[in-house]
Amino acid sequence: MDFRPTPDQAALMTALERLVEPFAAPPTDFRRFTLESEELESQLEAAEFFDIAETPGLGPVAAALAVERLARLPCTAEVALSMLVRPHLRNGRWPRPLAFVERGRPARFLTRAKTVLVADGEGLGVAFLSRGNAAAVNSLFAYPMGALDADVAVKALEPEEGAEVRRWLRVALAAEAAGLMQAAIDSTVEHLSVRQQFGRPLGTFQALRHRLSECAVLAGGVKWLALEAAGTQDSGAAALAAFHAQQSAARLTYDLHQMLGAMGVTLEHPLHLWTYRLKALQSELGGHGAQAQAVAQLCFP
Repeated sequence: MDFRPTPDQAALMTALERLVEPFAAPPTDFRRFTLESEELESQLEAAEFFDIAETPGLGPVAAALAVERLARLPCTAEVALSMLVRPHLRNGRWPRPLAFVERGRPARFLTRAKTVLVADGEGLGVAFLSRGNAAAVNSLFAYPMGALDADVAVKALEPEEGAEVRRWLRVALAAEAAGLMQAAIDSTVEHLSVRQQFGRPLGTFQALRHRLSECAVLAGGVKWLALEAAGTQDSGAAALAAFHAQQSAARLTYDLHQMLGAMGVTLEHPLHLWTYRLKALQSELGGHGAQAQAVAQLCFP
């Protein structure tokens, strides 16, 4: 595939870069796990970025590029589901923000969501949420987490629609993970460039360079697999992208935190704003074991 951006896609990304500039750095002396920005969501909505997957000349590849770029910000916002999954929900205009719940587990952005996707085994359902349908849950995942009220009425999706939505859930996961990985690498590189040991920056040591190179290869692979899945709209490609994202996230998170030494286990360094979000994504959609099974079924029937 030719992944060079079209003029429309390039113009979109230029506009997005201008929009995200004020959100590029975490607040000074930030010492919490979750940095959420409703202001970012408001600006994206006002500029109609949530509709780009359905915009002629842009489409789902542009939406995946936008999700990847926005995931690199230190603050988090409900972006991936709205940009990549909501366009494929039929029978009505489902309001955003969206959340995805499986097996009764706490879910990201659930306390503010107006639409919730609910996984029930292999099936999927969708429901409208009102205030009070979800309760906030304390978490280390660097996302705002919530638990769903069991009394919410869920409308089951037809198998064909459910399979399509699951495909885009995988694309959304991979695109978001790709951005988180790249931002985590960039944050680590900055630390290794200024932190010195034995009279020289840590980043000059060959062993660390090799490990960073391997992390960069993993992050790049996730990004291109996500864009391929968005471009081909193929269920097997989506499963492969999500599998590689979840499998790579575990390796990358371990390596980057270890490279920071003691700083890697504190809140003083912002690395956790990306890696702890990756930890949440690692277990979604059944985790990488479920993605491996989906790859086997969809790519090698």
